[in-house]
Amino acid sequence: MGIKAGQGASRRQLRDGWRYEVTLPVWKNGPGDAVEAAEYRVWVRAPDHVRPVDGVSYDDVPVEYLEPPSVVERELGPRRPSGWVLAKAGGRGPGRGTVHAVDCPEAPAGAPVLTLEHALDVAQHPRTRLCSLCGAAAELDPVLKGFDHGFDGED
Repeated sequence: MGIKAGQGASRRQLRDGWRYEVTLPVWKNGPGDAVEAAEYRVWVRAPDHVRPVDGVSYDDVPVEYLEPPSVVERELGPRRPSGWVLAKAGGRGPGRGTVHAVDCPEAPAGAPVLTLEHALDVAQHPRTRLCSLCGAAAELDPVLKGFDHGFDGED
């Protein structure tokens, strides 16, 4: 479906592409048996559901751009989801398993998300491992052992 001049109400940039607000002419029931002209506005994905019409200018269609990423996001990349999960190992008793970040490919699906405090409590158990694939070890070890652990420095 092409957007005709005057039908494109606005366009919005999102992280996964563009959305266009288009107006579709419709009819609605009015008082009594009357039928009235109306319009229906809907956001659609481009280029999946809309495309420009050749020879039509869209310069007057309002555009809403994404805010540019912050300096922190530009330098460090997008933030990871917060929280930790425990992949329980076989056997009985507390603390058997591996702590993963929630977005780790090795994290069990549907496992309850642990807060930092709970993850640290679980990680203190001698039979609990911290995943090195997702960075759980690099992120939680300094908190557990102290930030000076493993660094050469003056006392």
